[in-house]
Amino acid sequence: MDGDVVLRPIKVRDQRAWREVNRRNRDWLRPWEATIPPPTPSGPIAHRPTYRQMVRHLRAEANAGRMLPFVIEYQGRLVGQLTVAGITWGSMCSGHIGYWVDQAVAGRGVMPTAVALATDHCFRTVGLHRLEVCIRPENGPSRRVVEKLGFREEGLRPRYLHIDGAWRDHLVFTLTAEEVPEGLLGRWRRARSEQASQKQQASQNQSRPGNANK
Repeated sequence: MDGDVVLRPIKVRDQRAWREVNRRNRDWLRPWEATIPPPTPSGPIAHRPTYRQMVRHLRAEANAGRMLPFVIEYQGRLVGQLTVAGITWGSMCSGHIGYWVDQAVAGRGVMPTAVALATDHCFRTVGLHRLEVCIRPENGPSRRVVEKLGFREEGLRPRYLHIDGAWRDHLVFTLTAEEVPEGLLGRWRRARSEQASQKQQASQNQSRPGNANK
């Protein structure tokens, strides 16, 4: 938790709120949502799971140590989802983060805060060493989230995931525990504070006598 932003495990009773947020954001999320590719002649026919099936799967993966499924709350209201998936132990100790957020709260720092909370939990509590976020090059808002937090761009994965009906290229952004010894949330707070101070100073400079546009 950080102020108005709360990251907590997803629950079955979140179904109504989760469905409502998804319904309102259908057009906003569609270009970035994972889709199921057409079946191959020898492959199984896959179907999109129901909400309860999704939660059961997420819980099973969490119990197996392969996933951390969360919802994001802002000012007491469910506004998104964040999942740390593909967790690998042994000599790798890594995972990847996926997320989405309600368009109504985009641009308020909710998503960077949620990613920072999840990253600190993974590095400090769970014991992971490396996290990555894979983002379509066209997804500017999502790229800005990880860029604000200091994730490094490592390269392009061609046709990496089936998104919005086709195999799409993704950029890979990564962060390791050594890069944020002070914690990612603390670094994000300082960055926001410095940005606010700079804006305030710029506003004060503009309002001083002699700085008005002529």
